This record gives sequence, C-alpha cells and structure tokens, in this order.
Amino acid sequence: MSGVEYLINLFCCSVSTFGAVLDMVTDRISTACLLVILSQVYRPGMVFLSLLALDIGSHWLQMYSTFLLGKASHKDVKDSTNWLFKAYYGNRMFMAYCCVGCEVLYISLFLLVQNETEKLMDVLKASITEGSLVSVLVVLSLFGWAIKQLVNIIQMKTAADVCVLHDINKKERP
Repeated sequence: MSGVEYLINLFCCSVSTFGAVLDMVTDRISTACLLVILSQVYRPGMVFLSLLALDIGSHWLQMYSTFLLGKASHKDVKDSTNWLFKAYYGNRMFMAYCCVGCEVLYISLFLLVQNETEKLMDVLKASITEGSLVSVLVVLSLFGWAIKQLVNIIQMKTAADVCVLHDINKKERP
C-alpha cells in the first residue's frame, strides 16, 4: 500500500480511531459554519443555533458513550432498541441520503436568502411554491433533514442513558 493510499484509508475511510474522529470533526465544523451563517440571515436565528447545539451535543455524547462501552465505532448500534436509529446507522445509503439532504437543505436556504432578515417560514413557503431547481432541492432534502434531526435526538438520549448507567455502575462498585 502506498503512502497516499494509507493516508486516504486513515483519514477518509474512518478505518482508524483517528480517522473516525477526524471525519466527525470535519462534518461538525462544516455543518456549524452553515448553521451560524443561516442564523445571521434568517429569523428566528435561534432555530439554526439550536440545530447546531443538537448536532454537536448528540455526536459528542455518542462518541463518548461509544468510548465508555469499549466499542470500535460510534456507528455500532446493533444493540439499540430503536428501529430508526438502527435503520439510520445500519443502511449506509439511507444515512447518506439523510446527511446529504441535511447539508443540501442548508446550502439551498443560503442560496434562497434575499436579505439579512428573512423569515424562515416565509422563504420555505415561497420556495416550495416557486418550482425552481433550488425549490426542488429543498423539497427533496426536507425528509432527510427531518430524519437526521430525529436520529440526533434519539442518539443524544441513548448516549446520555449510557453515560448515566456508567456513572451509576461506577458508584455501586466498591
């Protein structure tokens, strides 16, 4: 294996712990940049900042709970009881659709903004009725975006439960 192939496998394919963490950090940074920009051009801006907090918080808790459980990957959810969580992480195509849909929605919203104090719902309504290419992208990406937000909520709750159980078990041991 050449040095370039090794680096691609290490960083891009998440075959190492460092690669998995780097992948997640770059995903969080790119999403954070988009959400911060959208929070400045749409009203209420707090919607986008709340989505940012959910995204970072749920992924951080998921990584930490994975560490506590000694799992190799934060995407290992075989023992989860939630069907949506398992479907999301168990089907790469479905997960890719949701992730790409989320980013496409954010980029589309950026492209649709006309001035710095747009009302989000007004832009969404106008966009959907407009019929332009960006409007079609908004409609196609909304479902994936919604699923990804639900998964983030499930992920945060599941990971928080693991952390709490870890603390309880640690206190009960002499």
